[in-house]
Amino acid sequence: MITHVLVANRGEIARRVFATARRMGLSTTAVFSDTDASAPHVAEADVAVRLPGDTPGETYLRAERLVQAARSTGADTIHPGYGFLSENAAFAQAVSDAGLRWVGPPVQAIESMGSKVEAKKLMSDAGVPVLPELDPESVTESDLPVLVKASAGGGGRGMRVVRTLAELPEQLDAARREAESAFGDPTVFCERYLETGRHIEVQVLADAHGTVWALGERECSIQRRHQKVVEEAPSPLVERIGPQMRERLFESARLAASAIGYEGAGTVEFLADERGEFFFLEMNTRLQVEHPVTENTTGVDLVRLQLQIADGHALPTEPPASRGHSIEVRLYAEDPAHDWRPQSGTMERIEFGDTAAEFTVLSTPGVRLDSGFADGDAVSIHYDPMLAKVISFGESREEAARLLAASLARAEIHGLVTNRDLLVRILRHPAFLAGDTDTAFFDRHGLPALSRPLATDDTADLAAVAAAMAAAAENRLTARANARIPSGWRNLPSVPQTKTYTCGDREIEVSYLAKRTGVEVADHPGLALVEATPTRVVLDVPGEHGPVRRSFDIARYDDRVHVDSPLGPVALARVPRFTDPADLVTEGSLLAPMPGKVIRLAATVGDRVTAGQPILWLEAMKMEHTIAAPADGVLSELDVVAGQQVEVGTVLAVVDTPDTEENA
Repeated sequence: MITHVLVANRGEIARRVFATARRMGLSTTAVFSDTDASAPHVAEADVAVRLPGDTPGETYLRAERLVQAARSTGADTIHPGYGFLSENAAFAQAVSDAGLRWVGPPVQAIESMGSKVEAKKLMSDAGVPVLPELDPESVTESDLPVLVKASAGGGGRGMRVVRTLAELPEQLDAARREAESAFGDPTVFCERYLETGRHIEVQVLADAHGTVWALGERECSIQRRHQKVVEEAPSPLVERIGPQMRERLFESARLAASAIGYEGAGTVEFLADERGEFFFLEMNTRLQVEHPVTENTTGVDLVRLQLQIADGHALPTEPPASRGHSIEVRLYAEDPAHDWRPQSGTMERIEFGDTAAEFTVLSTPGVRLDSGFADGDAVSIHYDPMLAKVISFGESREEAARLLAASLARAEIHGLVTNRDLLVRILRHPAFLAGDTDTAFFDRHGLPALSRPLATDDTADLAAVAAAMAAAAENRLTARANARIPSGWRNLPSVPQTKTYTCGDREIEVSYLAKRTGVEVADHPGLALVEATPTRVVLDVPGEHGPVRRSFDIARYDDRVHVDSPLGPVALARVPRFTDPADLVTEGSLLAPMPGKVIRLAATVGDRVTAGQPILWLEAMKMEHTIAAPADGVLSELDVVAGQQVEVGTVLAVVDTPDTEENA
């Protein structure tokens, strides 16, 4: 029997498996890189083993170190989670060869699906509809557009949309580099790209006794960079088409699993059109990131079933029926408004105060949180920037969307830019609520509009007032503690005090005057301060039908101020009274938007460049990021070399334009 489980992974999925293992009375082992030494998943395990190094290649991708960690702690079972080595047949074989139990399908099944090229051939032979594979070297104009895909991976790594033959060689090279970095296999292939498909997948479970379940479908059509952002069960498309589409999907998924002798939990992914026709994309021989929506709508713990199947248990003949609706969103440390730029640094606070549970199947309407981060944790450049999965369950799709949007909007998320506002706008968008959610959602509805801050300019102005009042309250407390002269004492007639903040591209000046009757704030006639502490401010805000009392929670981190209220979250930066000359940057400078490694240079000093022309590429968080010229001009400085590690804000290059030369 399984008694002790090592999770060969990190973060949220490690915590998720540990939660079920504890409920089953099993012992647990965590593994951790040097970067993850203080991560929550390490503290929650019974015992933990260090994997020396920081990058995945040094740590979580080292099969021999993972097997040794299991042996050294007495673990008898290894659960791979998702990503890293979860679909690596050689790792599964190494686990079995070491006399350990593998929580996953047989090695042969992983090998069959490990190469997407071979998997398509197998599925076609089994009667599952597929899109034909294209040889990258033989793509013609009539094949365009095509999608370049990594044969060994998923999660959007090694994927590129190519619309012209001229760009194909460069995109193939980039896809191969990403695939090699993420999965250790540079093999890529091409297939016809459907601009507006629907991404539908079926959760399968199979035991060693011949039972194969199709445990409901999920829709994951809203994606960025071919990575899922919103996932839900059941699929709005399948609900609209009707039970005949669902049965065809389930039958194809069962055929796929049976064709390779599958055991355990897996997902068969399809690309569907609006008429209900679908084609096999791939089979993920592991647990999916989005598995909680299936758990909520079926009432089963998929990790528990994985462990039971690995222990030889048989599934019941029929799967449980589905009920209600569940939606999951992936909260990322990234800036959607600036080409999905990933963020790294300290996550000062991440608090969802109204969640019903963590890592637990929901049986009544509510919100669940699955996260690998806690307050004060660092988001590293070495791993995916996903902070949390936030999952709702409701009796209807409308209820699930409403619960999830409200929970996200009220959450306190401080320290880094995230995609939170984008997620809320998606969940409240009329097209989403109508179930119109194909893979072109962002293109159709406009990413700039969807990624706008939730807070309006009026809300930001009130937040700045609250921040100023909180700062003044802190100053009064400090003054009383450190001086004999009462705070606010003047030997001259009182003059307004001023505090200035920036909010995005806006600068907000708050001018206020303390009077016997209270605080008077310029530009806000009728506004009254009810209460002010360094962390909470209550204001009576004038309205059309009289004053409305509003509360604001304030958190300060050096010069950064986060103001949370029911009006929406606002991030402010305090503007110093005097600018340090050392903080000034030469006009035309290209700054590193994130920590990363320079992997290629595309220009040299003295080159004439045009707006949008790539200057260099950075690798960060397992993805390549292009640093391009901001305008036409001459590359006057190039301050980095290939292979160099840079920090955020590092000057990478300088482009002199006619305007900068004139200003100089």
